[in-house]
Amino acid sequence: MDGARARTAANIILLTAGAAAAYVVITTPSLRRLAGVSVRWWLGASVPLYLLLETRRAWVESRGPALR
Repeated sequence: MDGARARTAANIILLTAGAAAAYVVITTPSLRRLAGVSVRWWLGASVPLYLLLETRRAWVESRGPALR
């Protein structure tokens, strides 16, 4: 098996495993609630941090005064 076929096989296996996991999470109410809470926590933490870092990067690239 060459590299391209191995990569394709691995991608198919990962896609199948991801679809199976999504099906289990969607059809199990407790896992669905856990996934919802996890997504809210992730978005609540990562999006504001990303915006803060991008704002700082834009400020520095605009050659504004240094942030302290």
